Amino acid sequence: MGAQTAEVGTDERLRATRAYYDEFSARYEARRGGRDPGGYHDLVDALEVDFVRRFGEGRDVLEVGCGTGLLLARIRAFARAARGVDLSPGMLERARERGLDVVEGSATDLPFADESFDVACSFKVLAHVEDVRRALSEMARVVRPGGHVIAEFYNPYSLRGLVKRLGPAGAISDATRESAVFTRFDAPSAAAALMPDSVRVVASRGVRIVTPFAAAMRVPGLGRLLRGAEWALCDTPLAQLGGFWIAAARKA
Repeated sequence: MGAQTAEVGTDERLRATRAYYDEFSARYEARRGGRDPGGYHDLVDALEVDFVRRFGEGRDVLEVGCGTGLLLARIRAFARAARGVDLSPGMLERARERGLDVVEGSATDLPFADESFDVACSFKVLAHVEDVRRALSEMARVVRPGGHVIAEFYNPYSLRGLVKRLGPAGAISDATRESAVFTRFDAPSAAAALMPDSVRVVASRGVRIVTPFAAAMRVPGLGRLLRGAEWALCDTPLAQLGGFWIAAARKA
């Protein structure tokens, strides 16, 4: 009975998360995908995609939680093959409009065979997965030996983490705020420990290290300085202070 109850609870959480992102899909790209040139979201996306390129150029790449496909479309430009999976039909509808190869599925039960990809990456998704160890194990399962799991975590020891703890939750629609979905914060050392035994962290990157809040990127002059600083610092020891901490783990 206990296991059955837990399974029902998990199904309910998945439905709630799916509904949240279906609702979010209508507004998700309001300031993304070049709609706010030089803005915060474009900077974050560029730093994430650049890190994937390091491990995925000319290789088979899976994005777990691909959303509307903004990152996946850019990954497709340098990967041999790029596929995506997402829980939200609303998000996937927009990804398919971009001509992307995407399927519906959960991060904790990926609909792919073992060792199907050279790289499995995930951005702004694992922070909303309660059973994150299972999600990471699934990503490692579908990666070939010698390939990489690239996983992004929300860092509590960062300016962004401080803002999120102290400030009001952002809105995803006129009716719903970010607080409606489960969110976890994992410090870099704790996040690395969540990785399965089959992979070993070999590189990391910090994103949003010095940018205090997204709107700061739109301040004349300051935005240019912040962009330069973020690129200069992302692969230094200060990466540990990034609001988003990205780990690349190699599969043995």
